[in-house]
Amino acid sequence: MVRRVEPPDGGWGWIVVLSAFFQSALVFGVLKSFGVFFLEFMAAFEEPAARVSWITSIGIAVQQFGSPVGSALSTRFGPRPVVMAGGILAALGMMLASFATSLTHLYLSIGLISGSGWALTFTPTLACLSRYFSRRRSLATGLALTGIGLSSFAFAPFFQWLITYYAWRGALLLVAALSLHLLACGALLRPLRLAEDPSVGGPMAQLTSLLHHGPFLRYTTALTLVNAGYFIPYVHLVAHTQDLGWDPLPSAFLLSLVAVADLLGRVFSGWLGDICPGPVARQLALWSFLTGMALALLPVAQEPFILMALVVVYGFTAGALTPVAFSVLPELVGIGRIYSGLGLLQLVESTGGLLGAPLSGYLRDLTGSYTASFVVAGAFLLSGSLILLTLPGFFSCFFLPSATEQNSGRKSLEAKVSLQSAEYKEGIPEAQEP
Repeated sequence: MVRRVEPPDGGWGWIVVLSAFFQSALVFGVLKSFGVFFLEFMAAFEEPAARVSWITSIGIAVQQFGSPVGSALSTRFGPRPVVMAGGILAALGMMLASFATSLTHLYLSIGLISGSGWALTFTPTLACLSRYFSRRRSLATGLALTGIGLSSFAFAPFFQWLITYYAWRGALLLVAALSLHLLACGALLRPLRLAEDPSVGGPMAQLTSLLHHGPFLRYTTALTLVNAGYFIPYVHLVAHTQDLGWDPLPSAFLLSLVAVADLLGRVFSGWLGDICPGPVARQLALWSFLTGMALALLPVAQEPFILMALVVVYGFTAGALTPVAFSVLPELVGIGRIYSGLGLLQLVESTGGLLGAPLSGYLRDLTGSYTASFVVAGAFLLSGSLILLTLPGFFSCFFLPSATEQNSGRKSLEAKVSLQSAEYKEGIPEAQEP
């Protein structure tokens, strides 16, 4: 393990960004593109769509609820072996699914086994990335998460091509082989030991501190509300436009617009987050507010051009809030608690994502349209943005310090780091490569 006083803000960290890019593609790119297998499963097992849809739902639930396990293991053993083990489980689940004889078999193989593998890969990788960056953390996170958008474009037609030539069983075997590349992603994770690590304790001590940490609990509540409304357009936008009389193909095209705008928003937000002064939570509140407004206004748009414009705004702002959401956490709990903090955050906020879509569907059944669904989804994001206003230091430092103050602050920081380095080296041996 490499030992340092503070995050290097680059160096091997860019290799970790590359690892996170491919890891996010191999986890969420596969999940978002897995719908091409649905019709095959329905025909093969003669089951309704509702039961088949549980395959992906179980996988997502296991990935999110299992995140604290991946975090705790990474705190104890480092992210490299944990992510590599997750890659083996993800591939094993897909391989066993290719021999499925019932939906229960698919629930256990893809949902439980592959879902457990995904739980061991995503959170440890992002936490490791956060430890390598401080000033450029938002940009690094934004670049890493672009893998989700790009893979969503590529994997859906690629999986369909595999099904055409190799049938669904052969396609699942090849997806299993693709998932094995998560081992390479894990091997690239070089753990760091930072100065504050000895003071944060083990996984249970960190968890206890986090459960008594007021700002962390408020932040978790805010992101849970954001998560409750965030995914509604992915679930119901196409159905909403078809209620308006759109043809299926133009309706589906709107999701492509969302994906492109989402990709651009992630990169822009990451860049902006690193050059703007002040707490990153301020930018997260802004992007969450704009996303909520775009969602709430969607039912008002009746003209195709206006609706397309709102969809682009939603995609851009929804993509923009993602990298800064992960960048706020180290500022709240400290980089030494990032593994436990990120795992606990994903566990709690997953309830919003799981309950948001069913609530939206219930409102559609109750009212006969998606107007209430989108308005309530927007209200969730607006409520989350308001809670973010209560985070420490949110309203401080609205203006750039003068050049004299910047120079004074820089000298003070350099002196502090030098002192920390000297004290740190007295108690820790020379840095060693892993």
